[in-house]
Amino acid sequence: MATTLWRVMRSRRPVPVAVLACVLTTAIGWSAEVAGKIDGVRTIYLIRHGEYDIEDASDPFVGKALVPLGVAQARLVGARLSGMPVDFTSLSSSTMTRARQTALVIGEEFPELQLESSGLISECTPPTWRKDIMEDETAEDLAACTKQLEEAFPIYFAPSPEADRHDIVVCHGNVIRYFATKVLKVDTEAWLGMSIANCSLTVITVKADGSMKLLSFSDSGHIPPNLSTRTAPGGPVDLKVPGEASHEVVHME
Repeated sequence: MATTLWRVMRSRRPVPVAVLACVLTTAIGWSAEVAGKIDGVRTIYLIRHGEYDIEDASDPFVGKALVPLGVAQARLVGARLSGMPVDFTSLSSSTMTRARQTALVIGEEFPELQLESSGLISECTPPTWRKDIMEDETAEDLAACTKQLEEAFPIYFAPSPEADRHDIVVCHGNVIRYFATKVLKVDTEAWLGMSIANCSLTVITVKADGSMKLLSFSDSGHIPPNLSTRTAPGGPVDLKVPGEASHEVVHME
């Protein structure tokens, strides 16, 4: 349509009024059609919770709170998000303590967002090809986890054709890895073939037609290496100032 209009405008020959009117009317209709197309993109920012007290034997929905290192990690990812040139649409977390607390810390950067929590993205263990992991799980728990995550996926990864969305979702390592396999359309039992850092960013886009793309996975560039942790390998980092007894002190004369 644009080519036809351009040719009419470039022509040096007289153009009948009726022809010109027809071309202009069609062009206006074509422009309105293009402008009216719904092509919003949903971008999901999946964040694994910060380092937490793994020694706490209490229920993870009540205890297993963030340790100071986990709070620091959450502040770092929150600062990274706040520096992005986007307007975030929502902030969600699982109902487990470590995820809720991580989301609350991140939420300090976005006071306009109200935190919403859902048990659908709470941590669980889906089936995997790792026999050593499967030995510790019951068939009922594995089936329940799969059902939970399959129910959550179409909710959090639904297209948003009417407008662009930028959703922050704070959850867990197993959940994020399972979602990644769904986005890539690979065997979901391969989820344990990936390692994910605490307070890392996994970014996924969903177009209006439902097609998805994994933009990044476990991006922890905002966290200094000495403060970065993950389930394995890795462990808690000691943030205490070392005592003089643990080091040989040399006094300069």
